[in-house]
Parts: sequence; C-alpha cells; structure tokens
Amino acid sequence: MSTLIVPQPPPPVADDCEQLRKAFSGWGTNEGLIISILGHRNAAQRKLIRETYAETYGEDLLKALDKELSNDFERVVLLWTLGPAERDAFLANEATKRWTSSNQVLMEIACTRSSNELLQARQAYHARFKKSLEEDVAHHTTGDFRKLLFPLVCSYRYEGDEVSMTLAKTEAKLLHEKISKKAYGDEDFIRVLATRSKAQINATLNQYKNEFGNDLNKDLKTDPKDEFLALLRATVKCLTRPEKYFEKVLRLSINRRGTDEGALTRVVTTRAEVDLKIIKDEYQQRNSVPLDRAIVKDTHGDYEKMLLALIGHKED
Repeated sequence: MSTLIVPQPPPPVADDCEQLRKAFSGWGTNEGLIISILGHRNAAQRKLIRETYAETYGEDLLKALDKELSNDFERVVLLWTLGPAERDAFLANEATKRWTSSNQVLMEIACTRSSNELLQARQAYHARFKKSLEEDVAHHTTGDFRKLLFPLVCSYRYEGDEVSMTLAKTEAKLLHEKISKKAYGDEDFIRVLATRSKAQINATLNQYKNEFGNDLNKDLKTDPKDEFLALLRATVKCLTRPEKYFEKVLRLSINRRGTDEGALTRVVTTRAEVDLKIIKDEYQQRNSVPLDRAIVKDTHGDYEKMLLALIGHKED
C-alpha cells in the first residue's frame, strides 16, 4: 500500500546525517543528495535522523532545510520530514488560518486517520501551537461548517467490523428524511457521520441505497455550487472510499490550468506511507495515465524529483 522505497539494509543514521550536512555545505545546496536520503526513509528513520542531526550538529534539521531550500521543493521536503502527527497538526493549523477550501483539509484529516492517529494529531497541535485544534476550529468556522467540522475533529470512532443492521435501517431513514427536508446541517444527520464507525456508516449507506434507490451522495448533489453540500459529499467519500476521494484531489490538482501544488504535495506526503499505491491504481484507472507521468508533465526540477521518489517511481 505504501509507495516509499527504502534501501535494504538502510545506511547507518550517522552516515545519513553526515551526508545531509555535506548537502548543505559549500557553494549551493546538493538537492539531489537530500532527495536520495529523505525521499527514501520511513517515518521512524526520519525521526531518528532528526534527533541524531540535532545531537551531532546542534541544529534542528528542519531549520537547516528551511534555510537551504525554497518554494514547492522546500514545502514537500519539510512536510515529508515531519512525523505524521506533526504534519497533520501543521496542515490543520494552516487550514484554520486561511479559510478557503481549507475546510476540506480539516475534514480529510479527521475522516481518513485512525482514531489514535487523529488523537495524536490533536496532541501534536496542542504541543506545537499551545492551544487545541478544537478551539481553533470553533473560533474560525461558522454555521453548518462549524456544526460538521467540530465534531469530526473531536471524533474517536470505534474501529471494529461489527455492525447493527437495525441501527443501519433506522439511520438510513433518518438521513433520507433530513435530505428530503434539505436539513443538511441537522445535528442528528451530522452525528451519524461524525460518530459512527466506518463499518456502520457503510452498512447505513448500503441500506439507504437499497431502500431509496440512490446513493446518498447523489441525493446530496441537489445544488452543485453549495460549498457545504460539497463538503458533506467529500466527508462521506472520505469515510467510505478514501482512495476515490484522494484520486479526485490529485486529478483536480493536476488537470487544470496551473497545478495546485498545495493539494498535490499534501496528498503525496500524507499518503505515501499509507495507501498511495491504491490511490495510484485508482488514478491510472480513472485517467488512463500513470500518476508519475502526469506529475512529470505538470511539475519540474527538484520538486518533481522529490514527488517521484515518494510515489515510488523507478527510472527506466
């Protein structure tokens, strides 16, 4: 499921740190050396590299990278070098500060991480920003967006496979009733999405389709320009078919006038060690083009090379 290619056996961490130090010294930075190391180390190895680098050279590796790199290449390397929980905290904090499509980023983190991963992201947020993610979401969102996002980021879902078909039937009827009344921000509607296990939500959505003839997301397309409805549909997709959700984010980030590097970088760095292989397969099936070819066509330079390393591209 991961696309990351780690050398076996990996070099000693002291050697990695020494090579990174060399990459920063002299005239100009050796970006290729940085990619060859950080682009091929897993989260545990990157954490050890950061710790050893700080002990050996008395400098935070992230600060060294920030001084040496720039633009999209800097962002992809810095995001990747962060641990998963730190990265989620950083992305979530960014999302609360500039409120455009950022509500999608918060929803994405809340719905595609395990309960423990989401808890760790909230703890990392607290440690880094000296306040809670819940506090920032409550402060920076309004109306139906707050009603949905606040319980999503606070969620701690059960992750077992057991489902109650009685509950699925009851809640399928409830969801249909609320959609019929266009009560999309109703707290009972949101409660189902924000608290039920993913297995239970799948059972409810299957029941919904069996009983009412349509996928729930199709019934949420009454107004394609409604941003809250778009967020609700994305929430349902994230909870049930995350690979389809992330394929769409990638497709929209690449197949447009001008690449959305922010979205492309976010998906690659957050999913490379999780399920990017499945997302890549979904992308090729949907677009008839391999993801690495689409990235080569739409990006360039060291940014392109780092993305290709993370998605597991092998040179011919």
